[in-house]
Amino acid sequence: MVTALEKWVEEQAELTQPDSIYWCDGSEEEAKRLIAIGIHKEKLNGEPVFRQMNDAWPNAFYHRSDPSDVARTEHLTFVCHPNKDLAGSNNNWMEPSEAKAKLTELTRGCMKGRTMYVIPYMMGHPDSPYSKANVQVTDSVYVAVNMRIMTRMGKAALERIGTSDSFFRGLHSIGDLNPDHRFIMHFPEEGLVWSIGSGYGGNALLGKKCFSLRMASWQGKKEGWLAEHMLIIPPMVPFRRFLR
Repeated sequence: MVTALEKWVEEQAELTQPDSIYWCDGSEEEAKRLIAIGIHKEKLNGEPVFRQMNDAWPNAFYHRSDPSDVARTEHLTFVCHPNKDLAGSNNNWMEPSEAKAKLTELTRGCMKGRTMYVIPYMMGHPDSPYSKANVQVTDSVYVAVNMRIMTRMGKAALERIGTSDSFFRGLHSIGDLNPDHRFIMHFPEEGLVWSIGSGYGGNALLGKKCFSLRMASWQGKKEGWLAEHMLIIPPMVPFRRFLR
């Protein structure tokens, strides 16, 4: 039996045409392999995706994005709800069918020669009934490594999704990094974020601003809870101790 998740991944692969598909498990061993791939195999503008800092910091690596791609692109970020009035007063809006037509043209074949990484991840603790299980596909090993740092990636998310069709979807590709081909589109009615043309964190790590802020705000509005994409920790000791 093909699950809804497997069917969706197959559909994205048919559109983007990657050379291979890799399902991430979130393990420490996998993270080391992916970093090695970013050092020795995958390139961005002809340079390694990751570089080791120095001998004093053997487990520290840095990544440089394209010079044209160093910040979130708010003017290229859209909420694509059929009703413009429900897109939010602070968001750009595009009609969903127009957005999909534009994105489909830009995305078709965009992963040729690359690997599609399938990233199942949890926002929140796996044992919490309030946590959300989502999936992102990407052709960026940088994204695969950093989504593991930012979320709980792997088996727990797959188990939560199971055969269900109830999960948020994220499709991302760095594309050709042409700013004219760069869009970050949100389809709240479908639970879909579609990002093309950027490898910068907030535009590419779709569990961050895209889901935890924009999509979660829509979901919270419907379900009666408040979305907050920043971590809030109540103080456990007197605040003055942190000021010493």
